[in-house]
Amino acid sequence: MIIYGSGLSPFVRKVLFFAHEKGIAVDLRMAGMGAGGEDFAAASPFRKMPALRDPGADGGRDFTISDSSAIVTYIEAKFPDPALIPSDPISRARTIWWDEFGDTLLMKACAPVFFNRVVAPRFLKRPGDMAAADAAVRDELPPLFDYLERTIPDTGFLVDDRLTLADISVVCPLVNLEYCDVAMDPVRWPRTIAYRDAILGRPGIADLVAGERRLMAA
Repeated sequence: MIIYGSGLSPFVRKVLFFAHEKGIAVDLRMAGMGAGGEDFAAASPFRKMPALRDPGADGGRDFTISDSSAIVTYIEAKFPDPALIPSDPISRARTIWWDEFGDTLLMKACAPVFFNRVVAPRFLKRPGDMAAADAAVRDELPPLFDYLERTIPDTGFLVDDRLTLADISVVCPLVNLEYCDVAMDPVRWPRTIAYRDAILGRPGIADLVAGERRLMAA
C-alpha cells in the first residue's frame, strides 16, 4: 500500500503508526504543499494528506481514498488482527470519540502552533504569526491537557486496557508540539506526559519518531 503525505503531519503519522501496529509495510511517498503530482491528486482530489493507494485492491483496479480516519478504517477491515478498532459497541464508540478528539480538538489547538512556529518560517520561508501560536499554547492547549490528565486510566491506555486507535489518534498531534518547543508542565500534567512517552516509546513507533526528529534537526 502507498501512503501519500509527510510524516510530520499528525494525520499521516496516525496512519503510519496504525499500519506499524498492524504489522503492515507501507510505502510513504512525499506529497502535500505542492508535492505529489498526479498520483497524489488522483488519490486525494482536494490534495489533502494523507491519501492511500492500494494497487489492485478493487477488482484488479487500484483503490484510492483520502482522510486518515477513512484510511485506518479500510486497513482495519482488510487486516482485522490485531484489532485496533474494537468491535464491542461501547469500546468502539469510545475509540471513535478519542479519534475525533485527536483529529479535531487537539489538532485545532496544535495546528496554529506548528504552522506558525515551524511550517511558515522553515518551509514557506515567511514569518509565522507568533501571537496566534502563543495564544493557542496559553489558552487552547491547557484545558485539553487537563482533560487528558483526569481521564487517562491507570493502565496507560484509553480503551480496553490495550493499545487502540484511540491512543494513536491522541498522541500523534502531541509529537508536533515537541518540534515547536512546547513542553507540558510535569507538575500539572505528569500522567499525560507519562502516557505520551509510553506510547511513543513502543518498538517501531519509537523508530518512526526518531526518523522525524532527525529530519527536524537537519
